[in-house]
Amino acid sequence: MKGTDILLVDDEKNVLEGYMRNLRGHFNVITADSGKAALELIRGGTVPPVIVSDYKMSGMNGVELLAAVGELSPDTVQIMLTGQADMQAIIDLINKGKIFRFLTKPCAPEDLIAVINTGIRQYELITAERELLGKTLGGSIRVLTDLLALAKPLVFNQSMRVRALARKMHSALKAENTWQIEIAALLSQIGCVTIPDAVLKSAYQGVTLSEDEGVMFNNHTVIASEMIKNIPRMEKVAEIIKYQENHYEGGGISIDGLTGEQLPPGSRILKIANDYCRLMNRGLDEINALYEMKKRQGLYDPAMLSILETGMLREGESNKVYLTKELPIHRLREGMYLAEDIATASGSLLGNRNQPVNRALIITLNNYAKNDQIRDMVKVIMRSE
Repeated sequence: MKGTDILLVDDEKNVLEGYMRNLRGHFNVITADSGKAALELIRGGTVPPVIVSDYKMSGMNGVELLAAVGELSPDTVQIMLTGQADMQAIIDLINKGKIFRFLTKPCAPEDLIAVINTGIRQYELITAERELLGKTLGGSIRVLTDLLALAKPLVFNQSMRVRALARKMHSALKAENTWQIEIAALLSQIGCVTIPDAVLKSAYQGVTLSEDEGVMFNNHTVIASEMIKNIPRMEKVAEIIKYQENHYEGGGISIDGLTGEQLPPGSRILKIANDYCRLMNRGLDEINALYEMKKRQGLYDPAMLSILETGMLREGESNKVYLTKELPIHRLREGMYLAEDIATASGSLLGNRNQPVNRALIITLNNYAKNDQIRDMVKVIMRSE
């Protein structure tokens, strides 16, 4: 397909020149005369939809090159050319490199062009499917959280605070698969929709619960996990949520008996974020919340807790200035936070103090105001211009 980048790798200059002559009018051809040079191109930002490599090259052979390409650019479609009728080489290619096609030399130009075009279509299929799944999943998560904000403002507010803290932690830790941790934090409290608000309020403030209330609250992680695990690509997210209350060294809450490094890193992050937010809900400031957590031996992963202790989570926050304003509902914008609880005359809670403002909340408040069930003016916390 004309204009599409393809990367050709061969350590023989005359072979590369022959490729250039035969393929130039069909593709945007990029060449490398060694496996090392090809990897440098990819590390430098060249991400070709298709790579065509010779098998027998000095230094790094084609098997080793394509295995490395699979790590750096997993979507790149791999095609191998070789003049060696070696069955073991073919087995190595299949096992070590994710080979799309295996061609023997000499290969007629029209055959090579046809295979490259097929490889480009394969690349487009892979990337289009990922984009579709990503957008579908992202949209579904947004709907879930918007509904959560309307049905359980207290739960939504806690979710957003946990998410903000978890995001800073996984960024500082350079954790893998951060999207899973991000979504797990956002949906970490979704099982709490089954719990009465009075029990939730006590739990979120760290108040000692009765035995029945404790069982009810402690089950929220399993309930959430069961709700989420059947969604495609969310199995790991469900696992993170399930174990988010497990103690690092065991004892206390210990679902399935998992402790220490057996626990997913995301679960260990959420355990810290959950407890930190609960302590802040009780009115403790950052220093005293951290001090209290350090006294709780065995509950947290020490390496992750040290991030809080060293103050890395507060990095960049000192320059942010916020102020409280009372605004008419039509002037509310996403990015603001409620400065007060908002309830109807009958006592139905529509929004919780410190809850982020989103589109669904604005529509809800506007509808209730039009029906004279709440005031049109709302106090919010917003970033100073």
